[in-house]
Amino acid sequence: MTDFTADVLLKKGREASLRRHHPWVFSGAIASIKGKPEAGDTVRVLSAGGEVLGKAAWSPKSQIRARMWTFDAPQRASEQVDESLIQQRIQHAIRRRQPLRSDKRTALRLIYGESDGLPGLVVDQYGDFLSCQFLTIGIERWRDTVINALQAETGCKGIYERSDVSVRKHEGLKEQSGRIWGEAPPAQLVIHEHDRQYQVSIASGHKTGYYLDQYDNRQWVQQLCARQGQNWRVLNCFSYTGGFGIAALAGGARQVVNVDASEPALQSAAANAALNGFADTQSVQVQANVFEYLRELRQQNEQFDLIILDPPKFADTRHQFKKAARAYKDIAMQAAHLLSPGGYLINFSCSGAIDMPLFQKITADALLDAERQGAITGFLSQSEDHPVALAFPEARYLKGLVSVLD
Repeated sequence: MTDFTADVLLKKGREASLRRHHPWVFSGAIASIKGKPEAGDTVRVLSAGGEVLGKAAWSPKSQIRARMWTFDAPQRASEQVDESLIQQRIQHAIRRRQPLRSDKRTALRLIYGESDGLPGLVVDQYGDFLSCQFLTIGIERWRDTVINALQAETGCKGIYERSDVSVRKHEGLKEQSGRIWGEAPPAQLVIHEHDRQYQVSIASGHKTGYYLDQYDNRQWVQQLCARQGQNWRVLNCFSYTGGFGIAALAGGARQVVNVDASEPALQSAAANAALNGFADTQSVQVQANVFEYLRELRQQNEQFDLIILDPPKFADTRHQFKKAARAYKDIAMQAAHLLSPGGYLINFSCSGAIDMPLFQKITADALLDAERQGAITGFLSQSEDHPVALAFPEARYLKGLVSVLD
């Protein structure tokens, strides 16, 4: 009995990316289909000449029509796409992150989709609880297998689903969230990062509860402040629950101003400051539109020693990158006006449509328009538990620049 329900033949010359083990097959690359696969079925992918390239999850409503489970190679037999394959990949992903665990790090990403050979599956651990996303119809088909494997491998107390994301509609799936196994997580739980603590809400926080991808960068900010920023005044824009602000204060900054449009997020930022022993005068919360607030600060001739810009994704697709570029440039330019001589700008982009060379150009143009000179002293990316598969550069979405201004 085969593990696939149909054959997908590619157009001539469209197999090159699969030979490099890139895991996506777009609709425009498909010449024909032999069989009638249903959404989520495993299909076999063949070149125009009939060579078997591997097996994939079929997604008829998505532009990414098939996501590869396996790749065939002359030196090995074709793998079966079954429960055992899913279980083994979950086990491997979790065990290779074991060295990252410690009493001072109680939250990390356990599974990161295509980079772990599990397209569409994201699993984060927060202490004794897991938060997961089933983002594609292919991984949705293996839901029960995934849940059982996560229980067995982690010994967690409960698993909570955060598949309340719009990308599911492209897969013909509804958004959904809620407890799917074991105990429900507490409304707020505390995670540890080095010598810092943060309250996290798995049920209502952004993404799966928190931005674990900035783990290394928060520590970098703490170290920067400890090295150079004793008594610095810091502006933390798009602050969410104040992660970077706590890191700056822990490094010795005099005061952090957290700016975000969300009142609940700022309430959490204040709670996090108190949790870490910082006074209200050290961690100031401002509810505002960042674009407008930066202009207000400029009119007031305010100055800061460090400004952090960590905005939400401004571009989901290549078609939106011009609009996104303007937004990234605007906030960087406004921030440049507010930095004291020798001050630092740390700005991020999590938009996949904006690559690092373009992001650097945008930042350079922003400083030029602000009539400020600067130099890049560091490049930042996502933390180690968000690995980038060599054949899948799209997994590297987070880009950060550290610039010092004259």
